[in-house]
Amino acid sequence: MPTLFTLIPDVDAILALQPEELAGLGLELITSITPEDGIGSPLHPTSFTHLQTLGPFPAERRKEVEFAMAEGWNWLVREGLIAPNPGETSGWHFVTRRGKQLHNRAGVLAYASAVILPRGMLHPTTVQCSWSAFMRGEYDTAVFQAFRELEVAIRAAGGFSADDIGVSLAQKAFGDKGPLTDQSAPAGERVALLNMMSGALGSYKNPHSHRKVQLNAVDASEMIVMASHLMKIVDARRTG
Repeated sequence: MPTLFTLIPDVDAILALQPEELAGLGLELITSITPEDGIGSPLHPTSFTHLQTLGPFPAERRKEVEFAMAEGWNWLVREGLIAPNPGETSGWHFVTRRGKQLHNRAGVLAYASAVILPRGMLHPTTVQCSWSAFMRGEYDTAVFQAFRELEVAIRAAGGFSADDIGVSLAQKAFGDKGPLTDQSAPAGERVALLNMMSGALGSYKNPHSHRKVQLNAVDASEMIVMASHLMKIVDARRTG
């Protein structure tokens, strides 16, 4: 059977991984065990730190790897991907129905991304334009597409031309006499929404239009949720 050492022999590289990444590695390793390996049930709290799972790491650094992989085990339990065997008190676990759907690193990381960015809370257009890119780890693309579609929605809702883009578009649409301005709202709130719309396009759409922007999953998810929220505001102004 493969071991963690055969996959990633560099201890520092292992310690740089997040708990969900370690969880995916561990789940992939223990679900690859066959009866011929002579190990029996592989799902025990010590499974991720067993010699047959880890492999021959240097003795002076083995504890570091064990602690890291224990974090991965706890992540699987917390997310309901493995669970204790009913009626047993010896610590044995089983792979849950959700866990069986994932079963390897790619599946676990996709699940972790979905937890960070819940699809059900997003505007349908945001899902259509950004979800797949986000799940593939293309975070800069996902953010750019979310805010590009926000720009498209503002243009369509306000009846603007294709030449109206970015910050200036938001200022026209949500300015004092803009077609998407709620004239019944207090002046301070109108200005705040104008600044939020123009700031969002200027900060999150424009940079991604002109250069590569390095993002992690958490930062990207927060930006996409913001774009989705602003899309819902535009929808409300379109139909209000």
